[in-house]
Amino acid sequence: VEDVSVLGEAVEAGGLSIPNSLAVHPMEGCDGDALGRPERLTLRRYERFAAGGAGLLWAEAIAIVPEARANPRQLWLHQGSREAFAAMVRMIRDKAAESMGPQHRPVIVAQLTHSGRYSKPGRLANLVSRPSSFVPRPSSVGYGGPIIPQRDPYRDPLAPQVTPDPDRASRIPPDWRLLTDDDLDALQGAYIEAARLAFEAGFDAVDIKSCHGYLINELLACHTRPGRYGGSFENRTRFLLGVIDRIREELGPDKAIVSRLGVYDAIPYPYGWGVDKDDYRKPDLTEPKRLIAAMVERGVRMINITIANPYYNPHIGRPFNEPIAGGYQEPEHPIVGVARMIRLAGEIQREFPRVAIVGTGYSWLRALMPNVAAASKANGLATLIGGGRMAFAYPDFAKDILMKGAMSPQKVCVACSACT
Repeated sequence: VEDVSVLGEAVEAGGLSIPNSLAVHPMEGCDGDALGRPERLTLRRYERFAAGGAGLLWAEAIAIVPEARANPRQLWLHQGSREAFAAMVRMIRDKAAESMGPQHRPVIVAQLTHSGRYSKPGRLANLVSRPSSFVPRPSSVGYGGPIIPQRDPYRDPLAPQVTPDPDRASRIPPDWRLLTDDDLDALQGAYIEAARLAFEAGFDAVDIKSCHGYLINELLACHTRPGRYGGSFENRTRFLLGVIDRIREELGPDKAIVSRLGVYDAIPYPYGWGVDKDDYRKPDLTEPKRLIAAMVERGVRMINITIANPYYNPHIGRPFNEPIAGGYQEPEHPIVGVARMIRLAGEIQREFPRVAIVGTGYSWLRALMPNVAAASKANGLATLIGGGRMAFAYPDFAKDILMKGAMSPQKVCVACSACT
């Protein structure tokens, strides 16, 4: 559509008042310090996002314990870093008001994460002391590899590939730590503590990150795992729903809980979540919708929809024109991937009209992003529209859409994937 003014509409989502319908997606960085505190480049990034005009700033992945970090400079929220995060939130508020006026108060979300099989505990062991009561027990061959909930031939950080290779499971190194049910029980407490610190630091909401192959997303697909966290739908969703329940019980019913939720893994069953059991290339949203219904019952009123795994099949969730160095060529036209993401988010939005669904997949569209975004919102395919790569390249994209009704073709992301 030509008229994109619908993107200026404010959004109410479970007590959160979002001043417009545009969002900055969480894009994990690598520029905090060894203790997980935001440093100069982190602050510069969020200063730009704050001034950029988006009504929703979904802050990047923040680890709940040190061994959950995907890189040694990933943000990590604990008692020793709380004040640094509080200062960042205050800076965001000031810069947003300075750029957009005193009435503009963006909603700021803290994305709480455990990187699971993409964690790098071996690189972190000598950097920090663990403040959490959760201390993984070393395996017999030493503790240093990633932390995994299951042996999975399709998700591993060796290299992304288009065609699944089942033989990869036999090559998983023996020091990769397989979490026990007791480990997972203890980890719930780490999420609650991180949520408490996030609210104390001034964040408006906490995201229990459940996407992109990280720990909770993989738990959703643990069809073959024995015990309390595998097999049945109830077991596979137990961790995520348990964390939500405990935040409600321990921190209060007024705390805003949201989630960036992967709804389609695009890897074969029984290792894929949200996939057709006979053809993993086809999404099946039966279980994701069932999970969303359970989350809505628990008061979740905003969900950021995404798909696939940026380490394994990035073309599905992050369509690109050129691969990163050493990567594979895009096996489908990128616009096919864009259409898939818009369609899947729209299917969920129409089934849950009272939930604010944040749509993903628009950055590849470049200067046409606002036109497609406005059409999506007008047609009930999303409540808010986010930019990830676009926000990196063009942090004031939202301000230009709101003030000028268009984006500059000279400033847009070109989907080269270099930022990944």
